[in-house]
Amino acid sequence: MAREAGLGVATVYRRFPDLQTLIDALFTERFTTFLHLAKTAEQQEDPGLALRHYLLEAAQWRARDRSLEFILAAASIETKPIAEMRNGLGTHVDGLVERALAAGAVRGDFASSDVYAFLYMIGAVADSTHDIAPEAWRRYADVLLLGFGLDQSPAAWTPAMTDAEIRRTWPTTQNG
Repeated sequence: MAREAGLGVATVYRRFPDLQTLIDALFTERFTTFLHLAKTAEQQEDPGLALRHYLLEAAQWRARDRSLEFILAAASIETKPIAEMRNGLGTHVDGLVERALAAGAVRGDFASSDVYAFLYMIGAVADSTHDIAPEAWRRYADVLLLGFGLDQSPAAWTPAMTDAEIRRTWPTTQNG
């Protein structure tokens, strides 16, 4: 992995004395990106478009980053710097959700936790279709966004996967 990143193994060990330090650094990097996406979305005047923008940008980032679920699960989330970062992102996401709710841009029972469930679901689709239909996650993101009450974007629809593509996403025990 160090060589793939263009680094010597010794350089990685000097910078990250153990695996947990490396994971926490990766977590910080990822959350900095999500925080930037949320702050950028907040700048949009239309609350519904702001939330939709964040959800789609965060989903796209998640779809490209197949390691994110592992990093989130393994990070030291109770340590002060990481907890502060999580809380900061949560504040921005809560603000996007509250604005959208106040404007009637989403269904009345939409909650901040739906943002995280959305990203988890899109990540699962993206991970299982990555090598087969890398943009399939967009179709399911649109379906979920419509269910949340957020209108379809003017972008072209993402086509459904073929039966053959769907079968290729199944675990190998089901492909036979």
